[in-house]
This record gives sequence, C-alpha cells and structure tokens, in this order.
Amino acid sequence: MTGNDAILRMRDITKDFNGVRALDQVSLEVTRGEVHAICGENGAGKSTLMKVLSGVYPHGAYSGTIEFNGSEARFSDIKSSEAAGIVIIHQELALNPLQSIAENIFLGNERAVRGVINWDRTAVEAAVLLEKVGLRENPATKILELGVGKQQLVEIAKAMAKDVSLLILDEPTAALNDEDSDHLLDLISGMRDHGITCILISHKLREVRRIADRVTVIRDGRTIETIDMSEPSATEGRIIKAMVGRELNNLFPEHEAVVGSERFRVEDWTVHHPEDTARVVVDHASFAVRAGEIVGFAGLMGAGRTELAMSLFGRLWGTNISGRVFKDGVEISTATVDEAVANGIAYVTEDRKRYGLNLIGSISSNISAVALAQFARWGVIDRNREYLTADQYRQSMNIKTPSISEVVGRLSGGNQQKVVLSKWLVAGPDVLILDEPTRGIDVGAKYEIYTLINQLADQGKAIIFISSELPELIGMCDRIYTISEGAVTGDVPRAEVTPEHLMYLMTMGKEALR
Repeated sequence: MTGNDAILRMRDITKDFNGVRALDQVSLEVTRGEVHAICGENGAGKSTLMKVLSGVYPHGAYSGTIEFNGSEARFSDIKSSEAAGIVIIHQELALNPLQSIAENIFLGNERAVRGVINWDRTAVEAAVLLEKVGLRENPATKILELGVGKQQLVEIAKAMAKDVSLLILDEPTAALNDEDSDHLLDLISGMRDHGITCILISHKLREVRRIADRVTVIRDGRTIETIDMSEPSATEGRIIKAMVGRELNNLFPEHEAVVGSERFRVEDWTVHHPEDTARVVVDHASFAVRAGEIVGFAGLMGAGRTELAMSLFGRLWGTNISGRVFKDGVEISTATVDEAVANGIAYVTEDRKRYGLNLIGSISSNISAVALAQFARWGVIDRNREYLTADQYRQSMNIKTPSISEVVGRLSGGNQQKVVLSKWLVAGPDVLILDEPTRGIDVGAKYEIYTLINQLADQGKAIIFISSELPELIGMCDRIYTISEGAVTGDVPRAEVTPEHLMYLMTMGKEALR
C-alpha cells in the first residue's frame, strides 16, 4: 500500500431498478496496491456496485461519479472499463461450455496475427496461466467437462490474461475447497505484490481477515463503514455486526441430534469418468446415514464428492457405475431420477442457478416442479392448490418475497436456496443430499439455512451435507466422512473432529488404504 494514493474513488453512487433503490449514495475509495474487501448480505448492493464500476451498468444508468487513476471515468460497457485496466470476474461464470479452456481464456482477447488465430501460441499461453492458478487440465478440455470449481479457476486465468491494474473478484472462492481457496488467496497476494490492486467480494470472513488490507461493509444499499484490518478492533464479530445490523454470537445454531436407526447405506460404490471411462472417480465408496443424523462429506477439489452424489441420484454423472444402495435396510435402485425420487431421495445441487431452478419461472412453479403429480387431476394442474402449497412453504421457510408469483431469478441467493429446499420437501424425501447448500450465501442467510437443516434432521430425515468449508462441516455435522481420490478415507464422529485431522484424511490418498 502507498498511503493515500487512491486508484479508485466512487462517490455517491445511486442506482434504481424499476423504482427500487439498490444503491443509495454509496462511496468507496480503494488505495493503489491493496486488497480491498467488500462485505454485505445478499441484496446489499455489492455486485451492483461492481457492475456500475465495470460498465455493465453504463454511465448514465446511475448517478454519482467514478474517478479511476486520477481521472473521471464514464464507462459505456465492459470493453471500455477493460481498456482502462479494470477486469471483473462475476460470481455467475461467463464461459462457453462447448469451447475449450484455451478458447475461453482468450475469448475476445485472441492470440492472432492479421486476423488469424495462432493456436500453438494460444495453447502454450493457456497452459502457463492454468499452471499459475493451479488447474491441472489440458487447455483443449471442453468447459462442459469441468466442475463449477474448476470453471472458476478458468475464469481467473482468463482475467489474468488481460492487462489488468484493478481486478474485481466477486465470490471467487465460493466453489473452492480450503486448499484451492488458499492457493487462490496466495495468487491474489502475489498480484498485490506485483502492483495489481484487487477488490474482493466475499462472504468468507476468514479469508477476508487473512488477505484484506481494508474492508468496506455495505448494508441495504448504503455504505456502513470501512475497516482497517490492521486495527485490533477489526474482528469477524465487528464485520458481521456491520453486515447484518445485529450480533451473531455463534455462526452455527445449537443443535442436539436425536439419531435413530440406519436410514441410508451405500456399499462398494464405484463410478468411472463419462469421457475417460478407464478413470475411476469414485472408488468402492461405502457409507451410512441414520435417521436424524447430519453426515458431512469433506474432500479436496477433484476428490469425488459431487460425482458421488450425482451418480447416486439417478446416475446423473458417470459411467460403468456399480455398487448397492439400501434404504431402511432394503436394497433399492436409484438408476434414474424418477426411481431415486420415488425411493425418498432428494438432491440439492451445488449449482442452483444452472440445475436447481427455473430462473424465469415463478416461486410457486419452481416449488411444485418435482411433485407435479400431487397438483394434477386428469392431467391438469390445480393452480389454486399449487399456490396454497407454495405459500405455506414461503411462510415456513421464511422466503423473503412480496408474492410467490415473483420470478425466482429476482430473489437473493439465500432465498433462492430456500426455494430449492422447498421444491424437494414437497416431494417428501427421507434422505436429503445437500451439495454446497450455502454456496454464495451471506452470513445471515447461512444461519437461516443451517436452522432449517437442523429442523429437517429433527423430523427424522437423513442429511448428507457436502461442503468445501471445513468450519461449516465441523459446525453442522454429527459425523464427517473424508474422501481422497474417490475413496472414503475416514469416518470421524463430532467429538473427534479437528481441522487438522480432517485435512490429514483428505490428503492421505487412496493408496494409503491398501
């Protein structure tokens, strides 16, 4: 940091959407060479402010002034902000799934001479960038073959390929596990050391404390305060209080599990990669979950957690799948989604916007989507019954919306996740597989989701909780299975859980089991 040398000043930024004020005279100053974090609950205005800065919302679509590198900036679009040296990585990934990693990295920034792309240079430079972000993939690999975490790393590599002086990262570690998050934070530190200024939007306060020089908190579209993280008072508690307007003394609700008999068991489950069929992604995995129990799954990126979940739920992922599944002691088939649902299994995907919701549909139509037969008579949907059921879930799940006719895409991340949970609860499952259920959700909304999960466990449901955040698993789960290289390497009860022990089991590799 270089004293009062500000690279960016945003003054009195105000932005309205159809009469709703998203930003209300927000001001932000960022010092050259610092990592400046922006924190706030979902809907606070963080992403909207960054879209104003990057030209997504062009000059004239908001009021207030932006000063960048000492001059007033009036960006008309993203290209004009990038030309000035501002690059933004949005929380919603902007990759073409049918193109390769290399093509996506240099999309709009092609390595070409006289209009002809140099593919050799493209591949070589892409490989260098992938190494920098720690992604061990062939640059020719199609994006659709990558999980959401690896796609995030491609986005970061894409940003690093541009001539950037101010890098904006909107929830960059939301889909990453602890090890890959640490790697990314080290990358950000390295960028800072090389003169690149970073704005980091994150709900993960531990990483904010670790890497941020200063933190600006936004609440309800207004600037609350900017905190110098070198001050003794710069605690997580202070940030949380500024974000939510109240103190959260415990990030996880207190819960005493009442565990019943075994509800769900998987034996010798093996899954091969759908493209490279010789590659084993889930390797003879076995585990069990009892009624009323919340069981976590911890593993590094690529360990096979999501692949295990998706293959169990209707074989949505993988090939050459083998193994046995039991529900209440009886062997069942989950070979199709319909069979899985009929056998009382629900799967809440890690990517709710892509797979979990119809973003242009209403709350009521999304909630009824899995169990339409409950609302149909002679093939016709009873809209009144659908409406009443959806409204019951709006109240019981505390979905913040003026109407269940509201389009789901307009809701905050936390409320969208409540809609996803409601959708599956209508189907009446006994086993819930929750894959990153709080990904991209702010602290206050996370607490509400945690409370709902505890309530579901108290109803006797078996909960499988997959998360990249060890503190979340430790705070919520009665037991934690660890996975490494597709194999289950540990089964740790809550009383014996420590971050160090979990990490050891997550990194030991399946060879250690032989």
